[in-house]
Amino acid sequence: MTLHSLPLFVRLAGRPVILLGEGEAADSKRRLLERAGAVIGGEDAAAALAVVAISDERLAGAAVARLRVRGILVNAVDRPDWCDFTLPAIVDRDPVLVAIGTGGASAGLAAALRQRLETLLPAHLGDLATALADARAAIRHKLPALDDRRRALGAALAAGGPLDPLAATPKAVQAWLDDPRDAAGDRLVTIRLRSGDPDDLTIREARMLALADRVYHRTDVPAAILDRVRADAARIICTRSPVEPGPGLAIYLELP
Repeated sequence: MTLHSLPLFVRLAGRPVILLGEGEAADSKRRLLERAGAVIGGEDAAAALAVVAISDERLAGAAVARLRVRGILVNAVDRPDWCDFTLPAIVDRDPVLVAIGTGGASAGLAAALRQRLETLLPAHLGDLATALADARAAIRHKLPALDDRRRALGAALAAGGPLDPLAATPKAVQAWLDDPRDAAGDRLVTIRLRSGDPDDLTIREARMLALADRVYHRTDVPAAILDRVRADAARIICTRSPVEPGPGLAIYLELP
């Protein structure tokens, strides 16, 4: 399954961004860009990004064409087919940012999802992230091996874990450091798929796929299922459950 866009977080503080247009649409984009620290300029600015919020379609199209000739990536407000990039709905729990995009399909849907996530994500989530950042050196010292560190953190941050992002406070980081628990260990888990639809995975199964070091599977396991595996996990094609699955958490996907 291919992505229609690659989500990126771009640091704009002190950098020029072109903004063309007037009215409510342009004003809302201006506020967002200023919040990110961008230096907003006109069409002649030496920028890599531009937002075109011109209501007249002919004038907007001409502006987009001129900017693209210069190699500038363009967001054309309310014209998704003209966009090189889109501006997502944002949930801000500094330094945690959650961005929701629909590829221009529905700004209303993105806004509705943002409102749901605003009520779900606690206000102290950013403080938890900061505490984890401050403890990075201590975590590396306590768990020097990368795989051990990733598994321990994955288990701690899971639902119900000592660092559950929806429940833990920043003070929990030090308590966890005093006794980091690795709930995964070296083991092989078999997940018996009920269908090729990833929505049929249980929450526990989806979480384990996201934590696995390697996943063993037949060639006919649907790509939609494998997309739930973390990007840097090894994917190994096989016809039966491995005898020696290797260290860490290994998963064998079994088809019906």
